[in-house]
Amino acid sequence: MLRSRRSWTELLVAAAAIAVGIAAESNSYGWSDARHWVPDLLTGWTLIACGVLARRRAGLLLAAAGFSWFAGNFASGALVLHRGPLTQLVLTYPSGAPGQLPVIAFAYVIVLLTASWWGNAGTIAIAATLLAGATWRYLRSVGRARREARFAWRAAAVLAVVLGLVVSVDLSVDTAGARDAALLGYEVALWAVAIYLASGAIRRPWERPVVTDLVVDLGETRSGTLRDSLAEALGDPTLAVAYRIAGGYVDVAGQPASLPPPGSRRRVTRIERDGDEVAVLVHDIEVLNDPGLVEAVAAATRLAAANALLQAEVRTQVAELEASRRRLLEAGDAERRRLEARLSGGAARRLRLLAEQLAGARATASAATTPALEQAEQQLAKTESDLRELGAGLHPRELGEHGLQSAIAGLARRSLVPVEALVSVGRLPERVEATVFFVCSEALANVAKHARASHVSIGIDEVGRAVTVEVLDDGAGGADPRSIIDRVEAVGGTLEVESPPGGGTRLRAEIPR
Repeated sequence: MLRSRRSWTELLVAAAAIAVGIAAESNSYGWSDARHWVPDLLTGWTLIACGVLARRRAGLLLAAAGFSWFAGNFASGALVLHRGPLTQLVLTYPSGAPGQLPVIAFAYVIVLLTASWWGNAGTIAIAATLLAGATWRYLRSVGRARREARFAWRAAAVLAVVLGLVVSVDLSVDTAGARDAALLGYEVALWAVAIYLASGAIRRPWERPVVTDLVVDLGETRSGTLRDSLAEALGDPTLAVAYRIAGGYVDVAGQPASLPPPGSRRRVTRIERDGDEVAVLVHDIEVLNDPGLVEAVAAATRLAAANALLQAEVRTQVAELEASRRRLLEAGDAERRRLEARLSGGAARRLRLLAEQLAGARATASAATTPALEQAEQQLAKTESDLRELGAGLHPRELGEHGLQSAIAGLARRSLVPVEALVSVGRLPERVEATVFFVCSEALANVAKHARASHVSIGIDEVGRAVTVEVLDDGAGGADPRSIIDRVEAVGGTLEVESPPGGGTRLRAEIPR
């Protein structure tokens, strides 16, 4: 019986809409200007049709807006009357029940004043009322009410923006074409808002927030997004997530978290896995009244807790690996320093003594033995030079004594390829200086062996809390910087290499201080 009565009501509304719409367009346009009467007719009919589909009070307000739209075709002062029920609908959506009565009454007063003489000022006032009322409602609500308010806020924002654009066009462009375009844009916006609100009234997506997708999404994102995602989905900006540890709770950042005292408006929902508590949700008392919703949220939280644990373990392992690489690197540097010191203090000293003995022997030698002694001195000088280069390659003494500028200058002097070096840094931590030096040393060694370059430039500078090293050559390209990558990454740095065949090589390292 009720369904039959509803069907008859819908048929009567549809018949009235057809009759009023045809009469309105005939009175206003006389069917002579399809560019105007077609969108005008569609706007009124769309509002009424969406009202019939939406039903309840929201549907009545939509239908009222549609019939009010046609009123403007009979009296020019009624052109804006549709904004009254439309504003009421948006501010009370989806129930349509009385709410924000002062704001709604104010909106109707503005509509009546706009119809009389306010014009653009009234339109701006309506736009501001829509946006302010919808925003105020959204901010002061929680749970399902907040999700409803968020749905309505989107419609309010669209209407407010479109009304503002209509006023802007009217004030800035005084042509018939511009006004027609603005009117058409406004009509299209009304179609979109009506369909949006009707579909919401039918589907009612706010009754069950989109929590199921969080279970999938959280598998692809960091657990730190859980609180924000749940707060958005459940409509509670104060929601907090705390993970259970021995002796208490911590938040996602690892800071201690406390639970609200009994009797407060904050509720605690405990999340368990295999009978053990893994996390708690602290939220407004109005949230999570649906047992099915609680289980969906619990599933997402359990997954996030598992992700948080796995990520913590991975971060720990990565940190241990990086610390191990740094220890190996530091141990290798220390061993190279010891070797360089032993070479300088042992073999190099003995070679110098031998050179002094040869010089003394040559002073008293006969003409027959002098050539042999001179050859021995030349070989000894060559050996000393090789030993110095070996020591510098292990760990240059000038790096520790005078810093990068002196050490890089030494590299440039010993290079087989002309090097232009610009070092714009002072003394740096020992670890950083050693890394920068060996990046340059290895890059120059690669140039000498493989690049067939005629010129190399080195630039070292500080950018923020990092030291940048750039090595450019005009060689054959195709460089393989794997040894440099290991050295740079071991200290937490990054390396970029551009080395197209035949196009030279650009190597840029960034090393944190």
